[in-house]
Amino acid sequence: MENANENAGINDNGQENGKNSTLLNDIIEIVESTLVTVFVIVMVFTYLLHPVNIVGHSMVPTLNKNYDPMTNNTDKIFMSTIYFDVDYGDVLVIDKDVNYLLDENGNVYVPSGPGSEAIGECIIKRVIAKGGQTVDIRDGKVIVDGKELDEPYINEADSTNDVGYGAFTDQYPITVPEGYYFVMGDNRNHSTDSRARCVGLVKKDQIYGKAIVKYSPIKEFDILTDSVKGPKK
Repeated sequence: MENANENAGINDNGQENGKNSTLLNDIIEIVESTLVTVFVIVMVFTYLLHPVNIVGHSMVPTLNKNYDPMTNNTDKIFMSTIYFDVDYGDVLVIDKDVNYLLDENGNVYVPSGPGSEAIGECIIKRVIAKGGQTVDIRDGKVIVDGKELDEPYINEADSTNDVGYGAFTDQYPITVPEGYYFVMGDNRNHSTDSRARCVGLVKKDQIYGKAIVKYSPIKEFDILTDSVKGPKK
């Protein structure tokens, strides 16, 4: 009987050690899974999806159609800092620290002197033309490579005139140099964009990212990569 009792004690200790080992393994797996999940989330929001708060009226009605700065009623989007190409219709977040204009020979230059300063802030605009394409703005129309654009995304009854003394007044049609983009806001009468001297052309390295989705307000969730088709009614 004594031997039986001693053997029983050995079995109990073995089972207890086994349970402790299993519990420790479970804890390690949970910690590893949590760390991996946190790492993936950090990578996604650092490189793939970056939250941006939209301020201003320049992209109405695609963005901020109910904008109210007094109540902080603004749209919020995710932009991707990893993009493979930039094309017509893409909505871009841009760091406009330098304004690029064209001289009489179509060469890029940075203006100097009073009234020639860049806007010096981040802007969000839509790509209208890229390097190698020709842009003409006349009679309330935007013409790219000889064809008038069909723009269902713009605010109704808006004109397309240059802002103030525009960046390219008396120069249209212009050919956008390679590595640059001509951008405009969807709210044409209230947008400081490539038509304005303080913005001009956008150089590729001024692009922070491409707008992917509007996630707030949630009831207006929208895939912005499809916004070239026009804002949802």
